[in-house]
Amino acid sequence: MKQLALSIAALALAAGMFAETRLTPMDPAGFGKVIAAHRGKVVLVDFWATWCKPCRAQTPELAKLAAKLRGRGLELVTVSIDDPPQEAEALQVLSQDGISGAAYIKKAADDDKFFEAIDADWGGVVPAMFLYDRAGKKVRTFVGETPVAVIQTAVEKALGSNR
Repeated sequence: MKQLALSIAALALAAGMFAETRLTPMDPAGFGKVIAAHRGKVVLVDFWATWCKPCRAQTPELAKLAAKLRGRGLELVTVSIDDPPQEAEALQVLSQDGISGAAYIKKAADDDKFFEAIDADWGGVVPAMFLYDRAGKKVRTFVGETPVAVIQTAVEKALGSNR
C-alpha cells in the first residue's frame, strides 16, 4: 500500500499536479487585454493587498458575490498590488478566502504610472474596484471601503443590461 501511494505521488508530480501556483503578472497593457477577453461578461476587477485590512475583510464577501452571480455573467478578476516577494502570501489569502478565477499581481516599474494607466483618478488607494459592463466599458468605480451591498447593487444593474 505504501509503495502504491508513493507511485501515485510520483505520477502526480510528473504530471505537474503539484506545480507551484502563481499569480499572473499584470502590467497596464495586460489589464486592457483582460478586460477585452471578458467581453460579453460583466467584470468586477478588485485591486487589493495582503497588508490592507479592509481588502482582507472584503475578499471573502466578494468571493460569495462572484459565486452567487457567476451564472448571470459576472466575472471577478483580482489583482494584488503587493510586491513580488509577497506573492506566496497573496496566493494563500486568495485560497483561504475562496477566490477562484483570474488572479494577477501588479507588474510595474513605476507604481504611479501603473495606477494612472488603470484609472487616471485612482492614485493606488486600496481596496479599489472597477466595474465593466458586457461591452468592456467602465461603468462604476469603488475606491476605499465600500459595503458589499452597494457593490452588489451596481453589479446587478450591469448584469441586467444587455442580457
